[in-house]
Amino acid sequence: MNRDWISTASTLNKALPFLQRYANATVVIKLGGHAMGSDETMDEFARDVVLMRQVGVNPVIVHGGGPMINAMLDKLQITSEFVDGKRVTDPATVEVVEMVLSGLVNKRIVQAINGQGGCAVGISGKDAGLIRCTQTNPDLGFVGTPEKINPRLLRDLAEKEYIPVIAPLGSGAAGETFNINGDTAAGAVAAALKADRLLLLTDVAGVKNAAGEVLTELSAAQIRDMTADGTIAGGMIPKTETALKALEGGVRAAVILDGRAPNACLLELFTEHGAGSIIRAD
Repeated sequence: MNRDWISTASTLNKALPFLQRYANATVVIKLGGHAMGSDETMDEFARDVVLMRQVGVNPVIVHGGGPMINAMLDKLQITSEFVDGKRVTDPATVEVVEMVLSGLVNKRIVQAINGQGGCAVGISGKDAGLIRCTQTNPDLGFVGTPEKINPRLLRDLAEKEYIPVIAPLGSGAAGETFNINGDTAAGAVAAALKADRLLLLTDVAGVKNAAGEVLTELSAAQIRDMTADGTIAGGMIPKTETALKALEGGVRAAVILDGRAPNACLLELFTEHGAGSIIRAD
């Protein structure tokens, strides 16, 4: 008998306890712009999501799209200003952001999932009052911080076995459109849903210690200590802050993992060793 077939059957057999563990669980996945690089990577991610839905998991996708926004701004010759390394989102820029995120990027993900036999629905935080925002900083323009999440639409979609794909945009009190950091939006949605897992797909293997080794399991206290002593620095800080805030909001655990790795979400959920760094509340 073919050894590959035997190996596949053995893998499925060993996955049973994890399949049972996550039946009916809500898993919020943040898909970053860099993890959407190639059509092959996108199709592989889509197959993973469809498989999750097939075995009873309720996946909710929140995506970014920074590289695509940058490319469109360059194409339209719109110059961006930056304050403390953050893009100022003026009226012209927020129009491009909404066009790219709700249009080009969102529908590409929806199409990929549907192409693998799933049933995805593309929305933004503006739909059905999903994400209400306040302005993060007047100097940054139309950049928003989630103030209130109304998860009713997401629950309705899950009941009908649709897969929501959310563009990180929100509405202000006066009807303004706000651009939201994708990680921040994913964390807020996960907390509102009391998700079992928040998976933050990024372009690194996970949270590393001072020796550069990936730590597979951490507590919230360890994250705070490593941030205070400088071990966690740079772009990892906002991701771990998102994870901690999600845990405080009722998410059972958050995982930072490499979205470029093959089948990263399946490895994390359905194998004993998992993938990346899982962070649990104290």
